[in-house]
Amino acid sequence: MAAEIKTLTIDDFDDILRVWADAGLPIKLHGRESREQLARELAASHVAAFGLYENHRMVAVGLANWDGRRGWVNRVAVDPDCRGRGLAGLIIRECEAFLREQGAHVITALIEEVNYPSIACFQKEGFDCIDNILYFAKYDSPDS
Repeated sequence: MAAEIKTLTIDDFDDILRVWADAGLPIKLHGRESREQLARELAASHVAAFGLYENHRMVAVGLANWDGRRGWVNRVAVDPDCRGRGLAGLIIRECEAFLREQGAHVITALIEEVNYPSIACFQKEGFDCIDNILYFAKYDSPDS
């Protein structure tokens, strides 16, 4: 069966969490990755989540968020058993298409500098690494 990409809803929450967990992404269940928070985000017209399915099983996921100035690709994850087949690139391209529909002319992603597979994937998709920018964050709580 060919891979199929679907736009996700909060009904896909458990599958999203499973892919993130299997991929080793940290999950903040009492904050930004809670069911309630993700439901709020997915209800907004400027946010979309995409899942890639093989044999009716989600094996990759990614979020797209248009902030009115930049498009953001977030939380891209692929099941470890399915890596190395270009699935993350399919998710990134789906996020990018959504963000371009929103009006984005700049599409961005934040990647930890030790995450070499993600860096390589985004570079393969035509993203440039801007290595002279520092990311600052102010958190309301450890789960923010």
